[in-house]
Amino acid sequence: MTRKIPATVVTGFLGAGKTSLIQHLLRTANGRRLALIVNEFGDIGVDGELLKSCGIEGCSEEDVVELANGCICCTVADDFLPTIEALLNRPTPPDHIVIETSGLALPKPLVKAFNWPEVRTRVTVDGVIAVVDGPAVADGRFAGDPDAVAAQRAADAALDHESPLEELFEDQLGCADLVVLNKVDQLDAAARASVEAVIGAGLRPGVKVVPASYGAINAAVLLGLGAAAEDDLAARPSHHDDADADHDHDEFESFHVDLPAVASPEALIERLRPAIERHDILRVKGFLPVVGKEMRLVLQGVGSRLQHYYDRPWRDGEDRTGRLVVIGLQGLDRAAIAAAIAG
Repeated sequence: MTRKIPATVVTGFLGAGKTSLIQHLLRTANGRRLALIVNEFGDIGVDGELLKSCGIEGCSEEDVVELANGCICCTVADDFLPTIEALLNRPTPPDHIVIETSGLALPKPLVKAFNWPEVRTRVTVDGVIAVVDGPAVADGRFAGDPDAVAAQRAADAALDHESPLEELFEDQLGCADLVVLNKVDQLDAAARASVEAVIGAGLRPGVKVVPASYGAINAAVLLGLGAAAEDDLAARPSHHDDADADHDHDEFESFHVDLPAVASPEALIERLRPAIERHDILRVKGFLPVVGKEMRLVLQGVGSRLQHYYDRPWRDGEDRTGRLVVIGLQGLDRAAIAAAIAG
């Protein structure tokens, strides 16, 4: 029997550090031929572009496939399955497929897709990896009081869930074969213990949690889990298991803002922070030209935590229009946010 090609699903909420984790995975792949499928919520592929531009040996642009403008958990037949089939039908198929889901995607419907006849005999889900943003959990982004919720869950398995963010977080944990607790460098001992308690309350028995900073976990840890997750769906709880459950991302929206070259990245960040505080913005990310600089500026933010760095020179003929993607809860005042960013 032909060996099935393993696939790893990397999930995690917006800004958890999935792309950084995959970049480190590529650096430590030790010659393994990897193909990457990158899905984003919205129509601008920032994460895919970051991976294409990473400059890591063995990661060519043709090995990165972008699926934008919709979470693949909702478009498996239209987008995901044809992409998987195309990778499998290459003259030299990859040794391993890595799928970075949208930060708003449910992992279980995607894992179910691996049971479709077109791919079942040729590929298997080696494992589902959930990347957790430690500071976001510590700040209560997924629950009003992490310690109280952890205690309530331990005492009452039937706890009602009101928050769509919390349900999404729990679905990602409940499907995981391995959890990466990212950004531990930003947590003190008490905060880390609190976050680990919240995570532990949502895991299936035997699922390990490994700490990381900047997603620095080697491929030897992430790949080769051998979970065959598509055969183990019943053991992976989800708030959306009901056939009538709706998951169309109505709670969230995305848009982008085009910007000219900025004179100062710091001044832009100073405009962004109050806009994020005033509006239900969960994530910002994008690329910007800076006056007097030949390097492209990457700006990313999770809540009010913003970072920026230069990743590569602008290419000859490349459009140097700045573009920031804004993702938040439904009902964003797009005009006000765009005005605040533009200054």
